[in-house]
Amino acid sequence: MTPTDVTMRSFIDLRAFADTAMPAPGDFLLARSTLAGQGDGLSVMACAPQGAGLVAAMPADEFVIVLTGELNIGANVLGPDGCIVMPRGSAFSWAAAPGTRAIAMRCDTSTPGAQTPVVIDPNPVMAPSASPSATVLVGPAPTCHGFNDYKSANGELRCGTWSATPYARRAVRYDHAELMYLIEGSVTLVDGAGREKTFRKGDIFLVERGAECAWDNRETVKKVYVIFRPA
Repeated sequence: MTPTDVTMRSFIDLRAFADTAMPAPGDFLLARSTLAGQGDGLSVMACAPQGAGLVAAMPADEFVIVLTGELNIGANVLGPDGCIVMPRGSAFSWAAAPGTRAIAMRCDTSTPGAQTPVVIDPNPVMAPSASPSATVLVGPAPTCHGFNDYKSANGELRCGTWSATPYARRAVRYDHAELMYLIEGSVTLVDGAGREKTFRKGDIFLVERGAECAWDNRETVKKVYVIFRPA
């Protein structure tokens, strides 16, 4: 799918999606409902793992964030808001308590950047990173910091943590899909059709590839990001 219509591509509240689309509990790789309208090798899914089992080889690079309950991936124990990347080909045991719910973002075309699952650290030591281009800023440039936990071998998938002091920018077209989980702060997005929504601490949302969105965070924000930019 090649995104062309900015009025059709937008941002999606993934907690709200999970509330309406959660499947019946079951196997880690099977108890899933897929968000419609994606493409280019991207799948976003509501997941309801329950029980225990083994994954012999992950079929693709996949990021998972736990919504409720407890999910064990190998020796990694993830509670609510815990995040992990499972690279293509990685093998691991899994166990999930009753009531465990999660969101998964799978990237079929990225190539593995690790051999074993990688936990996303929500509190890393972050380094200074570039601020948005002055050509799109509305007001002063922010101070930004970031840390990258995972990068696929072909560079299509990146996962990590990023923060920025308050800033606003005009609408820009996203040439990638980005899942964001807000650890701190809030941000207001406005899409190409004029739809506006404010996301706050704890929210999880997706900006679709091809969307045209303006950004305004009036307090410092910190987020986990999952960026998929297919070649």
